[in-house]
Amino acid sequence: MTRQRQRDLEGASILLVGATGVLGREIGQRLAKLGAHLTLFGRDAERLRGVDLPGPQVVGDIADAEACQEAVWAAISAHGQLDGVVNAAGVVAFGGFSEVDDATVDELLTTNFLGPLRLMRAALPEIEEGGFLANLSAVVAERPTAGMAVYSASKAALTALDEALARELRARKVDVIDLRPPHTETGLADRPIAGQAPHLPAGRSPDVVAERILHAIGCRERCVAASEF
Repeated sequence: MTRQRQRDLEGASILLVGATGVLGREIGQRLAKLGAHLTLFGRDAERLRGVDLPGPQVVGDIADAEACQEAVWAAISAHGQLDGVVNAAGVVAFGGFSEVDDATVDELLTTNFLGPLRLMRAALPEIEEGGFLANLSAVVAERPTAGMAVYSASKAALTALDEALARELRARKVDVIDLRPPHTETGLADRPIAGQAPHLPAGRSPDVVAERILHAIGCRERCVAASEF
């Protein structure tokens, strides 16, 4: 079997989405240490200004196709190219299926699935051979969870999209990396858009999860299952 060449991230232009989140910042810090040139994309202007990472900042919602296009153009304008996208954005909600209202359903599906889809459609025409798209899905894509049915479905849809698109892009040699971390101590469960989190066991440390994500990007992995974190 031919061994794939390690991806060199030094000098790479990478669009980091969800840069204000705990995991997004951890990933960004590692990318910056490796010499990557970052463009930071987040929807909260104040929190984005407080992120201690180098690179231009774009305020916008991943659910907005125009904002996704603006973020892609910002990366190219700042760094001359776009080599990769890391999407660490996401929202969660809790509650029985019949309890989750339509507005919550719409936000879950738009942020966790349609947003990444629109982002990849904006980025793909600009990414050259050897580039990558990395999406943070979740363990629930593998093990759908009661009380999180719509959230599970939104992440499963993203994983299905990633896996199908990875096959489509083989000829272009653009990697699509589906990352499915288990519960991680990012505080996301404490900030649901609806409902209240059940008692959860201690999650993975964000720095451990971020390190595994960087390993997957560097080694050109196609997916990282929850059991591999």
